[in-house]
Amino acid sequence: MELKNMSKLSKLTKARYLSSIFSVLIMLSSIGIILVNGFNWGLDFTGGIVTEVKLDPNIKAEQISELLAKTSEQEVSVISAGEPGRWILRYAKVDNAGAEDIKTVLAPLTDNVEVLNSSIVGPQIGQELAEQGGLALLAAMICILAYLSFRFEWRLASGALLALFHDVIFVLAFFSLTQMEFNLTILAAVLAILGYSLNDSIVIADRVREVLIAKPKMAIDEVCSSAVQATFSRTMVTSGTTLFTVAALWIMGGAPLQGFSIAMFLGIMIGTISSVSVGTCLPEYLKVSAEHYKVEPISDAP
Repeated sequence: MELKNMSKLSKLTKARYLSSIFSVLIMLSSIGIILVNGFNWGLDFTGGIVTEVKLDPNIKAEQISELLAKTSEQEVSVISAGEPGRWILRYAKVDNAGAEDIKTVLAPLTDNVEVLNSSIVGPQIGQELAEQGGLALLAAMICILAYLSFRFEWRLASGALLALFHDVIFVLAFFSLTQMEFNLTILAAVLAILGYSLNDSIVIADRVREVLIAKPKMAIDEVCSSAVQATFSRTMVTSGTTLFTVAALWIMGGAPLQGFSIAMFLGIMIGTISSVSVGTCLPEYLKVSAEHYKVEPISDAP
Protein backbone atom coordinates (compact mmCIF):
# COMPACT_ATOMS: atom_id res chain seq x y z
CA MET A 1 0.00 0.00 0.00
CA GLU A 2 2.83 2.35 0.91
CA LEU A 3 4.71 1.49 -2.32
CA LYS A 4 1.56 2.25 -4.32
CA ASN A 5 1.22 5.64 -2.62
CA MET A 6 4.90 6.41 -3.28
CA SER A 7 4.35 5.60 -6.96
CA LYS A 8 1.41 8.01 -7.07
CA LEU A 9 3.49 10.73 -5.43
CA SER A 10 6.29 10.16 -7.93
CA LYS A 11 3.90 10.54 -10.88
CA LEU A 12 2.36 13.62 -9.30
CA THR A 13 5.81 15.15 -8.80
CA LYS A 14 6.60 14.70 -12.51
CA ALA A 15 3.25 16.25 -13.41
CA ARG A 16 3.99 19.23 -11.15
CA TYR A 17 7.39 19.78 -12.77
CA LEU A 18 5.93 19.61 -16.30
CA SER A 19 3.11 22.00 -15.40
CA SER A 20 5.59 24.43 -13.84
CA ILE A 21 7.60 24.53 -17.09
CA PHE A 22 4.35 25.08 -18.97
CA SER A 23 3.41 27.90 -16.56
CA VAL A 24 6.77 29.65 -16.98
CA LEU A 25 6.40 29.52 -20.79
CA ILE A 26 2.87 30.93 -20.49
CA MET A 27 4.10 33.75 -18.25
CA LEU A 28 6.95 34.74 -20.58
CA SER A 29 4.69 34.56 -23.64
CA SER A 30 2.02 36.62 -21.89
CA ILE A 31 4.48 39.38 -21.01
CA GLY A 32 5.67 39.45 -24.65
CA ILE A 33 2.09 39.67 -25.97
CA ILE A 34 1.27 42.58 -23.66
CA LEU A 35 4.43 44.47 -24.62
CA VAL A 36 3.79 43.99 -28.35
CA ASN A 37 0.01 44.45 -28.59
CA GLY A 38 -0.88 46.69 -25.67
CA PHE A 39 -4.56 47.00 -24.72
CA ASN A 40 -7.74 48.15 -26.37
CA TRP A 41 -8.67 50.62 -23.64
CA GLY A 42 -12.38 51.25 -23.13
CA LEU A 43 -14.08 54.60 -22.77
CA ASP A 44 -13.60 54.36 -19.01
CA PHE A 45 -9.89 54.99 -19.63
CA THR A 46 -9.68 56.86 -22.95
CA GLY A 47 -12.65 59.17 -22.68
CA GLY A 48 -15.59 59.36 -25.10
CA ILE A 49 -19.34 59.75 -25.22
CA VAL A 50 -22.11 57.50 -23.91
CA THR A 51 -25.65 58.03 -25.20
CA GLU A 52 -28.80 56.16 -24.23
CA VAL A 53 -31.49 56.02 -26.88
CA LYS A 54 -34.93 54.48 -27.24
CA LEU A 55 -35.96 53.00 -30.60
CA ASP A 56 -38.60 50.65 -31.95
CA PRO A 57 -38.36 47.29 -30.10
CA ASN A 58 -38.05 45.34 -33.36
CA ILE A 59 -34.70 46.97 -34.28
CA LYS A 60 -31.70 44.77 -33.51
CA ALA A 61 -28.24 45.66 -32.25
CA GLU A 62 -26.57 44.51 -35.49
CA GLN A 63 -28.60 47.02 -37.52
CA ILE A 64 -27.61 49.88 -35.22
CA SER A 65 -23.93 48.86 -35.18
CA GLU A 66 -23.68 48.66 -38.96
CA LEU A 67 -25.33 52.03 -39.47
CA LEU A 68 -23.24 53.82 -36.84
CA ALA A 69 -20.00 52.25 -38.07
CA LYS A 70 -20.65 53.52 -41.61
CA THR A 71 -21.67 56.99 -40.49
CA SER A 72 -19.05 57.69 -37.82
CA GLU A 73 -16.18 55.72 -39.43
CA GLN A 74 -15.31 54.27 -36.04
CA GLU A 75 -16.32 51.30 -33.92
CA VAL A 76 -19.38 52.04 -31.80
CA SER A 77 -20.36 49.74 -28.97
CA VAL A 78 -24.10 49.02 -28.83
CA ILE A 79 -25.30 47.53 -25.55
CA SER A 80 -28.83 46.64 -24.53
CA ALA A 81 -30.09 48.72 -21.61
CA GLY A 82 -32.23 45.84 -20.33
CA GLU A 83 -35.53 47.09 -21.74
CA PRO A 84 -36.79 46.34 -25.29
CA GLY A 85 -35.89 49.19 -27.60
CA ARG A 86 -33.44 50.89 -25.21
CA TRP A 87 -29.77 50.92 -26.21
CA ILE A 88 -26.55 52.39 -24.86
CA LEU A 89 -24.20 53.74 -27.55
CA ARG A 90 -20.52 54.10 -26.64
CA TYR A 91 -18.29 56.14 -28.94
CA ALA A 92 -14.51 56.07 -28.85
CA LYS A 93 -14.31 59.66 -30.15
CA VAL A 94 -16.14 62.81 -29.18
CA ASP A 95 -17.01 64.92 -32.22
CA ASN A 96 -20.26 66.78 -32.74
CA ALA A 97 -22.42 64.03 -31.32
CA GLY A 98 -25.38 65.91 -29.95
CA ALA A 99 -28.91 64.63 -29.54
CA GLU A 100 -30.02 65.93 -32.95
CA ASP A 101 -27.00 64.34 -34.65
CA ILE A 102 -27.86 60.94 -33.15
CA LYS A 103 -31.45 61.26 -34.33
CA THR A 104 -30.25 62.14 -37.82
CA VAL A 105 -27.84 59.20 -37.94
CA LEU A 106 -30.47 56.70 -36.78
CA ALA A 107 -33.24 58.13 -38.99
CA PRO A 108 -32.80 55.47 -41.75
CA LEU A 109 -33.82 52.82 -39.22
CA THR A 110 -36.82 54.55 -37.69
CA ASP A 111 -38.44 57.94 -37.26
CA ASN A 112 -39.13 57.16 -33.61
CA VAL A 113 -35.73 58.01 -32.03
CA GLU A 114 -35.68 59.31 -28.47
CA VAL A 115 -32.39 60.35 -26.85
CA LEU A 116 -32.84 59.67 -23.13
CA ASN A 117 -29.48 60.96 -21.88
CA SER A 118 -25.93 61.60 -23.00
CA SER A 119 -22.74 61.90 -20.96
CA ILE A 120 -19.13 62.63 -21.81
CA VAL A 121 -16.08 61.01 -20.22
CA GLY A 122 -13.14 63.35 -20.73
CA PRO A 123 -9.62 62.03 -21.38
CA GLN A 124 -8.45 63.55 -18.10
CA ILE A 125 -11.00 61.47 -16.18
CA GLY A 126 -9.98 58.41 -18.19
CA GLN A 127 -6.33 58.95 -17.28
CA GLU A 128 -7.23 59.28 -13.60
CA LEU A 129 -9.22 56.03 -13.78
CA ALA A 130 -6.26 54.23 -15.36
CA GLU A 131 -3.96 55.50 -12.62
CA GLN A 132 -6.43 54.59 -9.89
CA GLY A 133 -6.87 51.12 -11.39
CA GLY A 134 -3.12 50.56 -11.46
CA LEU A 135 -2.83 51.74 -7.85
CA ALA A 136 -5.66 49.38 -6.86
CA LEU A 137 -3.78 46.41 -8.33
CA LEU A 138 -0.54 47.51 -6.68
CA ALA A 139 -2.21 48.01 -3.30
CA ALA A 140 -3.87 44.58 -3.55
CA MET A 141 -0.53 42.90 -4.32
CA ILE A 142 1.22 44.70 -1.44
CA CYS A 143 -1.52 43.72 1.03
CA ILE A 144 -1.38 40.12 -0.18
CA LEU A 145 2.40 40.09 0.15
CA ALA A 146 2.16 41.42 3.72
CA TYR A 147 -0.44 38.81 4.65
CA LEU A 148 1.49 35.91 3.11
CA SER A 149 4.72 37.01 4.79
CA PHE A 150 2.91 37.01 8.14
CA ARG A 151 1.11 33.71 7.52
CA PHE A 152 3.99 31.71 5.99
CA GLU A 153 7.76 31.64 5.77
CA TRP A 154 8.91 33.71 2.77
CA ARG A 155 9.71 30.68 0.59
CA LEU A 156 6.15 29.40 0.67
CA ALA A 157 4.83 32.96 0.41
CA SER A 158 6.89 33.58 -2.74
CA GLY A 159 5.26 30.61 -4.48
CA ALA A 160 1.76 31.91 -3.75
CA LEU A 161 2.69 35.44 -4.83
CA LEU A 162 4.23 34.29 -8.12
CA ALA A 163 1.12 32.20 -8.80
CA LEU A 164 -1.00 35.36 -8.40
CA PHE A 165 1.26 37.30 -10.78
CA HIS A 166 1.08 34.40 -13.26
CA ASP A 167 -2.74 34.39 -13.24
CA VAL A 168 -3.11 38.15 -13.67
CA ILE A 169 -0.54 38.29 -16.48
CA PHE A 170 -2.27 35.44 -18.34
CA VAL A 171 -5.70 37.12 -18.21
CA LEU A 172 -4.26 40.49 -19.24
CA ALA A 173 -2.42 38.82 -22.15
CA PHE A 174 -5.68 37.28 -23.37
CA PHE A 175 -7.33 40.70 -23.60
CA SER A 176 -4.20 42.11 -25.22
CA LEU A 177 -4.11 39.31 -27.82
CA THR A 178 -7.83 39.43 -28.67
CA GLN A 179 -8.00 43.24 -28.37
CA MET A 180 -11.28 42.98 -26.49
CA GLU A 181 -12.21 46.21 -24.78
CA PHE A 182 -10.46 46.62 -21.43
CA ASN A 183 -12.67 48.63 -19.08
CA LEU A 184 -13.39 48.97 -15.37
CA THR A 185 -15.48 45.78 -15.40
CA ILE A 186 -12.45 43.79 -16.58
CA LEU A 187 -10.31 45.47 -13.93
CA ALA A 188 -12.83 44.39 -11.29
CA ALA A 189 -12.57 40.82 -12.62
CA VAL A 190 -8.77 40.92 -12.35
CA LEU A 191 -9.02 41.99 -8.70
CA ALA A 192 -11.53 39.18 -8.07
CA ILE A 193 -9.12 36.69 -9.67
CA LEU A 194 -6.43 37.78 -7.21
CA GLY A 195 -8.65 36.84 -4.29
CA TYR A 196 -9.77 33.52 -5.78
CA SER A 197 -6.27 32.38 -6.75
CA LEU A 198 -4.94 33.43 -3.35
CA ASN A 199 -7.47 31.14 -1.65
CA ASP A 200 -6.24 28.08 -3.59
CA SER A 201 -2.57 28.91 -2.99
CA ILE A 202 -3.08 29.38 0.75
CA VAL A 203 -4.87 26.03 1.13
CA ILE A 204 -2.03 24.15 -0.57
CA ALA A 205 0.72 26.14 1.18
CA ASP A 206 -0.93 25.52 4.53
CA ARG A 207 -0.96 21.79 3.83
CA VAL A 208 2.72 21.87 2.83
CA ARG A 209 3.54 23.52 6.15
CA GLU A 210 1.54 20.93 8.10
CA VAL A 211 3.32 18.02 6.39
CA LEU A 212 6.73 19.65 6.95
CA ILE A 213 6.02 19.95 10.66
CA ALA A 214 4.49 16.44 10.97
CA LYS A 215 7.12 14.65 8.83
CA PRO A 216 10.36 16.67 8.98
CA LYS A 217 12.46 13.88 7.43
CA MET A 218 10.24 13.51 4.36
CA ALA A 219 11.77 14.66 1.03
CA ILE A 220 10.51 18.10 0.00
CA ASP A 221 9.28 16.91 -3.42
CA GLU A 222 7.19 14.24 -1.69
CA VAL A 223 5.94 16.81 0.81
CA CYS A 224 4.69 19.13 -1.95
CA SER A 225 3.15 16.26 -3.92
CA SER A 226 1.48 14.93 -0.79
CA ALA A 227 -0.01 18.38 -0.10
CA VAL A 228 -1.36 18.62 -3.65
CA GLN A 229 -2.80 15.09 -3.42
CA ALA A 230 -4.53 15.89 -0.12
CA THR A 231 -6.14 19.09 -1.41
CA PHE A 232 -6.80 18.02 -5.03
CA SER A 233 -10.42 16.89 -4.61
CA ARG A 234 -11.29 20.02 -2.64
CA THR A 235 -9.68 22.22 -5.29
CA MET A 236 -11.48 20.47 -8.16
CA VAL A 237 -14.88 20.71 -6.47
CA THR A 238 -14.42 24.40 -5.62
CA SER A 239 -13.10 25.31 -9.08
CA GLY A 240 -15.74 23.22 -10.85
CA THR A 241 -18.72 24.75 -9.06
CA THR A 242 -17.32 28.26 -9.51
CA LEU A 243 -16.74 27.65 -13.22
CA PHE A 244 -20.36 26.52 -13.64
CA THR A 245 -21.54 29.74 -12.00
CA VAL A 246 -19.30 31.94 -14.14
CA ALA A 247 -20.31 30.02 -17.28
CA ALA A 248 -23.98 30.68 -16.49
CA LEU A 249 -23.14 34.36 -16.01
CA TRP A 250 -21.31 34.34 -19.35
CA ILE A 251 -24.20 32.73 -21.23
CA MET A 252 -27.10 34.55 -19.59
CA GLY A 253 -25.50 37.84 -18.56
CA GLY A 254 -25.38 39.30 -22.05
CA ALA A 255 -22.88 41.73 -23.57
CA PRO A 256 -22.41 43.98 -20.50
CA LEU A 257 -21.07 41.04 -18.43
CA GLN A 258 -19.32 39.14 -21.21
CA GLY A 259 -15.84 40.57 -20.60
CA PHE A 260 -16.14 40.09 -16.83
CA SER A 261 -17.30 36.48 -17.26
CA ILE A 262 -14.52 35.61 -19.72
CA ALA A 263 -11.87 37.11 -17.44
CA MET A 264 -13.19 35.21 -14.41
CA PHE A 265 -13.50 31.93 -16.35
CA LEU A 266 -9.90 32.13 -17.57
CA GLY A 267 -8.64 33.28 -14.17
CA ILE A 268 -10.25 30.36 -12.32
CA MET A 269 -8.87 27.78 -14.76
CA ILE A 270 -5.31 29.13 -14.87
CA GLY A 271 -5.42 29.86 -11.13
CA THR A 272 -6.08 26.20 -10.35
CA ILE A 273 -3.10 25.16 -12.48
CA SER A 274 -0.73 27.79 -11.08
CA SER A 275 -1.53 26.93 -7.46
CA VAL A 276 -0.34 23.37 -8.11
CA SER A 277 2.61 24.18 -10.37
CA VAL A 278 4.10 27.56 -9.45
CA GLY A 279 2.74 27.58 -5.91
CA THR A 280 4.53 24.35 -4.95
CA CYS A 281 7.52 24.17 -7.30
CA LEU A 282 9.02 27.57 -6.48
CA PRO A 283 9.22 26.93 -2.70
CA GLU A 284 10.76 23.55 -3.50
CA TYR A 285 13.32 25.24 -5.77
CA LEU A 286 14.07 27.73 -2.96
CA LYS A 287 14.83 24.80 -0.62
CA VAL A 288 12.01 25.19 1.86
CA SER A 289 12.39 22.64 4.65
CA ALA A 290 11.08 21.59 8.05
CA GLU A 291 13.82 23.66 9.71
CA HIS A 292 12.03 26.83 8.63
CA TYR A 293 8.97 25.79 10.65
CA LYS A 294 10.72 24.33 13.62
CA VAL A 295 8.93 25.23 16.85
CA GLU A 296 11.28 26.44 19.55
CA PRO A 297 10.69 24.77 22.95
CA ILE A 298 9.37 27.01 25.70
CA SER A 299 11.87 27.43 28.49
CA ASP A 300 10.76 26.95 32.11
CA ALA A 301 13.65 29.00 33.43
CA PRO A 302 12.68 32.25 35.18
